[in-house]
Amino acid sequence: MKPSEIRNMTEVEIEQTVLSLKEKLFGIRSENVTDRIERPHRVRQMKRDIAKCYTILKEKESER
Repeated sequence: MKPSEIRNMTEVEIEQTVLSLKEKLFGIRSENVTDRIERPHRVRQMKRDIAKCYTILKEKESER
């Protein structure tokens, strides 16, 4: 997910995106525990996407 895509979203959409990413991350982590993970790099990628969303959300809040 690119930062420009996130910046075009509203604050509510960003929060919803964060929630869905966290749910997906939970699923991937549970796959990792059972050794059925196909793409282990997705864990790091999702964590970074969540961090990008939080960063841009803070930027939008400080603009107000």
